[in-house]
Amino acid sequence: MPLEYLWLIPLGFVVGACGTVIGAGGGFLLAPILLLLYPMEMPEAITSISLAVVFFNALSGSIAYARMKRIEYRSGLIFSAATIPGSILGALTTAYVPRRLFDSIFGLLLIAVSIFLVIEPKGRKEGERPCPPNHRACTLTEADGTVHRFSYNQVLGVTVSLAVGYVSSLLGIGGGIIHVPVLVHLLNFPVHIATATSHFVLANMALTGTLTHVATGAFKHGIHRTILLSVGVLLGAQLGAWLSSKIHGRWIIRVLAIALGAVGVRLLVMVL
Repeated sequence: MPLEYLWLIPLGFVVGACGTVIGAGGGFLLAPILLLLYPMEMPEAITSISLAVVFFNALSGSIAYARMKRIEYRSGLIFSAATIPGSILGALTTAYVPRRLFDSIFGLLLIAVSIFLVIEPKGRKEGERPCPPNHRACTLTEADGTVHRFSYNQVLGVTVSLAVGYVSSLLGIGGGIIHVPVLVHLLNFPVHIATATSHFVLANMALTGTLTHVATGAFKHGIHRTILLSVGVLLGAQLGAWLSSKIHGRWIIRVLAIALGAVGVRLLVMVL
C-alpha cells in the first residue's frame, strides 16, 4: 500500500467524527474533499470511494448509537428498503455526468440544504399535536432513560427516502445531509433520534451503492484509499457518537448548515 496515502487515516478520523455527530455519514465532507484533491478523477471513482467510506462510518456510528438506544429500527428498516432502488440507479447514473456539471450540482445542493436549515434552525417540539390518523406514532426510550414520543407520515418518509437514495448514490454523499433535515423538519423526529436513525439508514444505503460500483468496475482504482480512510472513520465515528450526547440538538443543525454552505461555495468557486 503506497505510503503517501497514510495521511488519509487522520482525514478519515475527522470525517468520521464530524459525520457521526450530525448523522450525515461524513460523505458530505469527504466527497468534496476528494473532488478538490483529485481534480482529474472521474465522478464515479470519487463517489465509489466516498460511498464505501460512508458505509464503514455509518456502520461504526450505528453500533455506537445502538448502545445508546437512539435508533428507531422499524422506521430505519422501512426507509432503508425505500432507498435501495434509488441507490442502484444513482450509482449507475454517475458515469454519465460530466465532472464540471457534477461539481456544480453538488455545490448547489449543499448550499440549498444549508439555506433550508438556516431558515428552520430546529425541528418541531415533541408532542406538539396529536398523532393524525395517517401517521405512525413512535415511542423510544434512550439508554439514559430519556423518552421520545413523536409521529410522522410514513408515505412521505418512504417517498423522500427513495429520492434520497438516488441523489446520495449519484453524488457519493451517503444522503445524511438530506435525510437528517427531512427527518427533523418534515417527519417530526427529535434531532438526536434523527441523526441515529439516519446513520442506520446510511449503512444500508451506502452498502447498496458501493456494491453497485463494485459490479460496474468503478471501485477498482480506489481500494487502497478506501481502506485507509475507513480505518480513520471507524475510530472517528465512535468519538462522534460520544460527542453527540454532549451537544444540544439545535447546535448540531446549525453546525451542519454552516459546514454545508461553506463546502458548497468552495465547490462552485472551483468550477468557475
